[in-house]
Amino acid sequence: MENSSSPGDPPLPARRRIERVRFEPCRRELVVARVERPTPGFAAITLAGPALAGFQSLSFDDHLKLMLPQPDGTVAMRDLTPRAFDAARQELRLEIALHGHGPASLWAAQAAPGQPAVIGGPRGSMIIPADHDWHLLAGDATALPAILRRLDELPPGSSAQVLVQVENAADERPLRSAAALQAQWVRTPGQWLQHVRSLALPSGDGFVWLAGEAATVAQARRIVLDEHHHPREALRAAAYWKRGATAFHERLDEPGR
Repeated sequence: MENSSSPGDPPLPARRRIERVRFEPCRRELVVARVERPTPGFAAITLAGPALAGFQSLSFDDHLKLMLPQPDGTVAMRDLTPRAFDAARQELRLEIALHGHGPASLWAAQAAPGQPAVIGGPRGSMIIPADHDWHLLAGDATALPAILRRLDELPPGSSAQVLVQVENAADERPLRSAAALQAQWVRTPGQWLQHVRSLALPSGDGFVWLAGEAATVAQARRIVLDEHHHPREALRAAAYWKRGATAFHERLDEPGR
């Protein structure tokens, strides 16, 4: 932990409560156990196998590498969120947006039980405490698996605002959490940014998490910092992809850095 306190001390600021944990890199050879379609634009794929012994993912926006052999003999690696992990059953669930192109999307569209799958990582976790008074979770379709996982983790007594951009209304789904929840779905990046701008952020100790396309998330980050005057140390912005680029993943903000 970056800092510690004694009983009776005032709560530490958000930037001093972030915990970073590193893991030894590990390649794991698994098989597809189940394939589901929670909505038309997403595949939920459960991987299984004894190689998952010792697997760790401690943060909702961790990412692992899915290693995908290509016809030309190369291996494409794509970052994916571990949606859920069951250590007892040795099962790892992934959710992948089916956008019709790219190695991960193409693999997910044809995945079937019994097929092999290889992953690496996560290399580590940046654990953002769930005990903030409120949370803003905003992103596009690529961010939805992490948002769903975070909603699973939030405790009663907290609150969450969720803003998700998906192109197809059929990909909206019921959201559930022990936290008090408000959700908004939009269709375009422009609508998403407008909603970020018009949000009324609650008072109190809150945390903002943004993820999605690089340029769009960078704009949202500026809105949150410059227009909403939210503290930089209580913001995490991540570029999960970049228009025109492949295999792109970048952290735009790391709280407490």
